[in-house]
Amino acid sequence: MAQVETLDASRFRAVHSLTLDQLTRKIIGAAIQVHRTLGPGLLESAYEACLAHELRQLGLLAEQQKAVPLVYDGVRLECGFRADLLVEGRVTVELKCKEALHPVDHAQVLSHLRLLGLQVGLLINFHVVLLKDGIVRIVNNYRDDEEFAAAGKSKP
Repeated sequence: MAQVETLDASRFRAVHSLTLDQLTRKIIGAAIQVHRTLGPGLLESAYEACLAHELRQLGLLAEQQKAVPLVYDGVRLECGFRADLLVEGRVTVELKCKEALHPVDHAQVLSHLRLLGLQVGLLINFHVVLLKDGIVRIVNNYRDDEEFAAAGKSKP
């Protein structure tokens, strides 16, 4: 049992020592691997399952269809909002399979970031020939590690 706790503790330290930039790079790398293997043309749910699997293979915690609660007038409401993936509780990932991304897709990710209190999200459209053309990084009040250090704070 002690060995499992040690492994969990070392995984925790390794993952939480990642900056948001390093974490998003790992997520993007996993998404590229999924896209290279499957190509475009499948359903969003297939890419979600495969990307979650790739992330878990990297030792990352990937929660699928994570509920995004809405607090309105001091009341927590479950309105059915869901993030496709929440990685390490730090990055939300919204997946799409469509001809083109629209402003409402960007707004959806930004809303998830605000409601979950996160700084960085990824919007990934798998319906492209080269996945790099379908990736958008969206930030919400982002401060990099150097800004936190200058302010005398530790990163979130």
